[in-house]
Amino acid sequence: MTAAAPAPTPTPTPSPTSSLLASDAYRRLPRWSTWAFASGSLVVAFLVLLVAGGGLPGVAGVVALGAALFVLSSGVTSRVVEGPRRAADRLATTLVTGAFLLALIPLVSLLLLVVTRGAGAFSWTFLTTDMLGIFGDMSEGGIQHAIVGTLLITAAAAAISVPVGLLTAIYLVEYGRGPLARGITFLVDVMTGIPSIVAGLFAFALFTLLLGPAFRAGIMGAVALALLMTPVVIRSVEEMLRLVPNELREAAYALGVPKWLTIIKVVLRTAVAGIVTGVMLSVARVIGETAPLLLTVGMVTRVNWDLFDGRMATLPVFAYRQYESGGAGIDRAWAAALTLILIVMILNLVARLISRWFAPRGAR
Repeated sequence: MTAAAPAPTPTPTPSPTSSLLASDAYRRLPRWSTWAFASGSLVVAFLVLLVAGGGLPGVAGVVALGAALFVLSSGVTSRVVEGPRRAADRLATTLVTGAFLLALIPLVSLLLLVVTRGAGAFSWTFLTTDMLGIFGDMSEGGIQHAIVGTLLITAAAAAISVPVGLLTAIYLVEYGRGPLARGITFLVDVMTGIPSIVAGLFAFALFTLLLGPAFRAGIMGAVALALLMTPVVIRSVEEMLRLVPNELREAAYALGVPKWLTIIKVVLRTAVAGIVTGVMLSVARVIGETAPLLLTVGMVTRVNWDLFDGRMATLPVFAYRQYESGGAGIDRAWAAALTLILIVMILNLVARLISRWFAPRGAR
């Protein structure tokens, strides 16, 4: 008796999706095609505007028309050569990259403007002298008193707002339930949108009622800035704490660690990089405020190291006063703006180093 022959193995029928993927793998535009489309679109846009306008076209018009031509030409070519799937991907990549470059335009232009206008008066002498004894339209004088006042008032505002914001965010994420938590969230949302002049008026009214209308001190400006910093700290820290996986908390609870120690050792330690970033965002939010400091601390021409006695100079108010005076004061105003940008940049670098140092080893 002979054995039956084995049945032939059926050949699998390729699905439409696998056939499309296999065919698309051999139909790809070269890597240099993007640059070719971009340069060609700019050249065509320049020639079209040159012929249509009768003169040399502007940079903005060439870039705008070139971008439209680039999207159209690259999209049509990609759809013909690569297929609709890769054409859609190329279109999305082009739109995202274009949006990023568009957002960079005001930032880069602002930085270039401040650097070019402020570099002329920027020097070591400008940073280490004050305006005591400087009258009229004179090129002498510096911003030492304004730098000291800005750093002291901002540090005092951070000392007030960061603990309050951090503890409030911990309560909302780890403990807050019911109407109290919803009420706090609502108040934080309202405080996020208050104008800076309102914070200045609040601090001015508070200290006027407590210490009299003649009282002026740096602590008044610190309180006004703390009102603006606190909701930013709460919102940023709250979002960072919510990103910490619950598995980390549950693992700590399983080992018998109490909740307060879990928050300190696990939750905060995991989210420290985001917390520091949020604090720096709040500092950058208030360090350039002018209106509340005009109402509360005013302006002086010498260095004042005492936050609780006398007026203090700050960089935003100094820049405003100098620009208002005209003449050589305009150059000092731009140099003060450049100094403020450099201070924010240095503070951000220090914050990154701190977050990197205290972050868990696996996140470094």
